[in-house]
Amino acid sequence: MMDAGKAELYAMDLTGADWVASSHSNRWDKTCVEVADLGGGAVAVRDSQNKELPPLRFTAREWAAFRLGVRNGEFGWGL
Repeated sequence: MMDAGKAELYAMDLTGADWVASSHSNRWDKTCVEVADLGGGAVAVRDSQNKELPPLRFTAREWAAFRLGVRNGEFGWGL
């Protein structure tokens, strides 16, 4: 079951969202993700190659934990 904060993120209309591609994206074949700020530290993330798929939405806490994991090399491709 989804908590209220998460449900609120998924209820948001992203029609006018400002999507930003990662600065680490592959500029040659355009494989990357795009992120949109949802306010309060929450974000939406989508696949730039499959924009018809629904974007994932992360609370500020989830997004901070993910970024920390990337920086710490938890996914095998730390920055």
